[in-house]
Amino acid sequence: MRRLVYYIAATLDGFIAGPDGADPTGPDGFWPIPEDYLRHIIAEYPETLPGPARQALGVAAEGIRFDTVLEGRHSYELGLKVGLTDAYPHLRHLVFSRTLAESPDPAVQVVPDDPIAVVRELKRQPGKDIWVIGGGALAGALYPEIDRLIVKLAPLTVGAGIPLFGCDATFEPRTWQLAEHTVLDSGAIFLTYTRAETAAESV
Repeated sequence: MRRLVYYIAATLDGFIAGPDGADPTGPDGFWPIPEDYLRHIIAEYPETLPGPARQALGVAAEGIRFDTVLEGRHSYELGLKVGLTDAYPHLRHLVFSRTLAESPDPAVQVVPDDPIAVVRELKRQPGKDIWVIGGGALAGALYPEIDRLIVKLAPLTVGAGIPLFGCDATFEPRTWQLAEHTVLDSGAIFLTYTRAETAAESV
């Protein structure tokens, strides 16, 4: 069965964006993108680079891990503000929103339905894993369905901002097993965790 994977960059103090929710890697962003960090993404996660970045970097590799990307409305609108109606044309692209009336791009599917139900159906379909890009609110809504976390941990603290699972996540402790890790010379660490099976799930 396909897995739902939350692949996300986070600071040492657990934030994925500043308090305003703006793109931290944008022109006015604060996120460091050292050369070895970018090289590792190109080699291991090429499908997670937006279309324009893939074109600029000459990346043509097909998805290694993912063929579908899930995004919340706010995260999607960050791309719209810079003229990107589909930042991931090489992936099936779903945007969850109850307020976005129609899709600005024929290749992007706007989904007003319950994210949990949609993800459970996607998992039953053939294909590669499903990537939750964010934002935190969508990741929080899908928390019970996330099978794997891939955290790109930056050597950075910001003090306040949008936490990993958004500001409205419910308290639900969960244990994760470290499956892989890569430490880069620049100080970034790629941490891959698989959800530990609970007693109820093993029955």
